[in-house]
Amino acid sequence: MNPAPVSLLIVDDDPVSAQFVRQLVLSLGGEFPCMPQWAESAEAALGELGQRAYELMLLDYNLPGANGLQLLAQIRDLPAERQPAVIMLTGSGSERVAVEAMKRGARDYLPKEGLDAALLLRALRSALAQKQLADQVARYHAQTRADLEMARHLQQSLLPDSYPCFPRSAAPSESRLRFCHRFSPASELAGDFFSVLPLSDTRAGVFICDVMGHGVRSALVTAMVRGLLENAARRAANPGRFLSEMNHRLGSLLKPASSPMFVTAFYLVADVAAGRLSYATAGHPPPLRLRRGTGQAAPLPVPSRAGAALGLFGDAAYVTSECPLVPGDVILLFTDGLFEVMSADTQEEYGRQRLLAAARQQIKLPLPDLCDALIAGVRAFAGEAALSDDMCLLGVEVTERKITRKEATP
Repeated sequence: MNPAPVSLLIVDDDPVSAQFVRQLVLSLGGEFPCMPQWAESAEAALGELGQRAYELMLLDYNLPGANGLQLLAQIRDLPAERQPAVIMLTGSGSERVAVEAMKRGARDYLPKEGLDAALLLRALRSALAQKQLADQVARYHAQTRADLEMARHLQQSLLPDSYPCFPRSAAPSESRLRFCHRFSPASELAGDFFSVLPLSDTRAGVFICDVMGHGVRSALVTAMVRGLLENAARRAANPGRFLSEMNHRLGSLLKPASSPMFVTAFYLVADVAAGRLSYATAGHPPPLRLRRGTGQAAPLPVPSRAGAALGLFGDAAYVTSECPLVPGDVILLFTDGLFEVMSADTQEEYGRQRLLAAARQQIKLPLPDLCDALIAGVRAFAGEAALSDDMCLLGVEVTERKITRKEATP
């Protein structure tokens, strides 16, 4: 089967020169079949490119109105599918024009003087090959972007858009536990994840994790974690056992991976009937406990030998710790992207102490305003610096609503 002729546009204001080049192209015959068309100006060339897609263009530098270099710049503003591979032709032989043409996107540069079929054939073949490769790469990137966008939407759907009420029969404004989150991924796909599990009318399980790295691999692991949460729900009342179960299952899934992957995590159970908070950590930054009643704020105390990140060691042990939980308490869970932000001016890290000080200063704010203020403070500190990590903040607030004896029964 004969190859389809290549569409080629000759742009030259000199009819004699244009006809010479056209005959030279046609002389290539079976070696490089072409369908050459002619445009006598930059304006006419842009009109042709607007009507059909050309694969190649032989462009004269000296044109009336806009010259060849100016037309090159205009071609680069066209949609990708309307941009031909351009070979610049000139009678001047100027090296400066050649360099500038290549900077502006020309694939090659040929002097008209001494131009013959062999020289033109090499240039046309090379320019066409470059265009085909560029088009292939562009299609790949477009498909990749589309896949990433779909994956981003799917990943966002894994995060809660509403929260359970405690008790279940309560309206959101009357819930004994209230929640608020702020989530800002550093790229299309994030490695941070969180979930709220309704364990009973008075107990909530709250899970947050940060998967090593970024991109597709991290996003796949967050999807795994999401599935494992449901399977481990029967152990959700005991944070240490819950993380042990998650670690065992996740380790089995990650074991075949060619490179190590792990997940830092924190899990807590807020029991408003018993007035108790129980929790365990897997190498994750400890949340902040804000006690509005006394104005105190401090990280939750964790054992000196806290459990390892999930997926690293199959026999890792996770200790359950406890502390009181009273109305007015707020627990702030977060990933390290919230405090490892660097200042664009000083290259200094925001750090946990600044986060703690900001939480103390804003302790009286309603939970949504508190979360907004903390995020705003981090962004103001970073200035113009781009976020290099996902930023996730989840607040849990114990309200003043009383629990009835019936609701307190598990």
